[in-house]
Amino acid sequence: MPSYSIGQAARLLGVSSETVRRWADGGQLRMDRDGAGNRAIDGVSLAAFAKERAAGQHPVPGEIRTSVRNAFAGIVTAVTLDDVIAQVEIQSGPHRVVSVVSREAVEELGIEVGVEATARVKSTHVHVDRPEERG
Repeated sequence: MPSYSIGQAARLLGVSSETVRRWADGGQLRMDRDGAGNRAIDGVSLAAFAKERAAGQHPVPGEIRTSVRNAFAGIVTAVTLDDVIAQVEIQSGPHRVVSVVSREAVEELGIEVGVEATARVKSTHVHVDRPEERG
């Protein structure tokens, strides 16, 4: 079972190491000691904590019914317009989502830098990578 240092957990959760320490000291995040006596978080506990922490952070508004489960609510940080298409960038927490849509859709929805928007992703091809094990 993988385990993570406080710094690694902080990076994965998008918070500071001090925040992870406070959560552990407050009993919100289970932390043990590794063989060297360093504080470590097991991967299963960290995954459960991350999922619980994210619940409700990017809800789908009540008036929208959709089958798409991958929603990234955020703020539009860039819009590049062409004659027919547009590229839209959304910053959703630590995630940058870039989409190419029609210029007509951008104009119709009033998408411009600074407005709230939600990128919804439904795909048959999703690539999952993970770093190599360090020994």
